[in-house]
Amino acid sequence: MKSRTGGMWWGTTIEAPDPGALARFYAELLGWHIGQEEPDTTIVAASPNGPFFVFQRADGYRAPVWPPVDGQQRPMMHFDFQVGDLESAVAEAVSLGASVAEFQPQPGVRVLFDPAGHPFCLCLDE
Repeated sequence: MKSRTGGMWWGTTIEAPDPGALARFYAELLGWHIGQEEPDTTIVAASPNGPFFVFQRADGYRAPVWPPVDGQQRPMMHFDFQVGDLESAVAEAVSLGASVAEFQPQPGVRVLFDPAGHPFCLCLDE
């Protein structure tokens, strides 16, 4: 984008009922830090230059349904994180507040839900 200059941030915005809590989950999971926290928005950053995840309060938030079901809130996007040891990565994510989805579509990948119910995948690096 031509209007961007050095130091401008970019990222993905994720809706949540409690943006601070969800930001802390991902900061801990990824080893990132909280870059900015306000009542309705919390930003998690990999470094001062990004990338950034922006967690924003959504009134009336409804968690997506996995696997997708017609007529219900569908996942609009999800994160994929490559890991070297799938089972230990799943255990770590669960210890931080994630839950494992009942439906698992393929070997070498685990679908989990973050504390707000967004699905994310841990993918084994083979």
